[in-house]
Amino acid sequence: MVDFEKIKKDYDDILNQLSDPELISNWEKLEELSAKKKKLEKIIEKGNEIKEIEKQIEENKAILKTEEDKDLISLAETDINQLQEKKKKLEEELNELLKSKEETNRSAIIEIRAGTGGQEAALFAKDLFKMYSKYALSQKWKEKILDSHPTELGGIKEIIFELEPSKQSEEKDVFSKMKYEAGVHRVQRIPETEKSGRIHTSTATVAVLLKPKKTEIKIKPNEIKIDFYHSSGPGGQNVNKRMTAVRITHLPTGLVVTSQNERNQLQNKENALSILAARLLEKKEAESHMEIEGKRKAQIGWAKRAEKIRTYNFPQDRVTDHRIKKSWHNIEEIMNGKIDKIIKSFDSEASF
Repeated sequence: MVDFEKIKKDYDDILNQLSDPELISNWEKLEELSAKKKKLEKIIEKGNEIKEIEKQIEENKAILKTEEDKDLISLAETDINQLQEKKKKLEEELNELLKSKEETNRSAIIEIRAGTGGQEAALFAKDLFKMYSKYALSQKWKEKILDSHPTELGGIKEIIFELEPSKQSEEKDVFSKMKYEAGVHRVQRIPETEKSGRIHTSTATVAVLLKPKKTEIKIKPNEIKIDFYHSSGPGGQNVNKRMTAVRITHLPTGLVVTSQNERNQLQNKENALSILAARLLEKKEAESHMEIEGKRKAQIGWAKRAEKIRTYNFPQDRVTDHRIKKSWHNIEEIMNGKIDKIIKSFDSEASF
């Protein structure tokens, strides 16, 4: 039995909290209360619809008790059946609302870097990026590349990109879905350039950062140094004549971030600030005020083969996650973005 009186009381309490003018300075609390308010409004609205239908059912039942006209009795019976079906559907929708969590929109910034293995590592880094891009597409998330450094053979030395939910996304908490991807990924396969057919082992590192909410991280203009330079392609070749690439140095921490993917300074500056904010949030949340690279190195290690979280073994058509000691076959499908089965495994099994 749903206690609508308590729900209405909770709703009124939230309205009182939202009316507090000081709340505007606490963006995270404001967002949380607004999400709860929206959910309670839907529950109350659904409850009112059910009450109205129950009233109509009782009115029709009263007709059955007093009316003698067969046509009116038949009409009332038909109405009762239709109303009961509608009530049943509304009750199912109400139960779903009661079970559902408030929407949590959390974007993630993903950093992929080539590790051990030279050009083959760079090609594997690109493969991982394509895998996550296709997975994001299946989830209806929006992707934005913040910075990238390609190689001459079509690989990637480093790429930083943002994933955020869209209106069509069923899963709004991108960070929670992606956080277990952080670490060293190892690949075992025969490179296209290998003539002898020898299997090579290479690595790429993945770091997953939570994108800060508005006002969560404040970057003061006097705390950053901004430099502009020429964007460069593979091998350091300048790809444009204007200095559109941006380098931002955060003076209090010494953090340096860059962005060169866009064709104008303003957009590259915004991208670099997004990367910087995510790294500053990571620093803020690190235990005992550890250095920013501490947590990131806890995620990605030092890009050595032994510090692996997952192995992609192409000759054996197998992907193995070493943290939960579980393997999946059909590696081509996985590399094409079908990684939901891997990600879902951590909901119940990850305990590290």
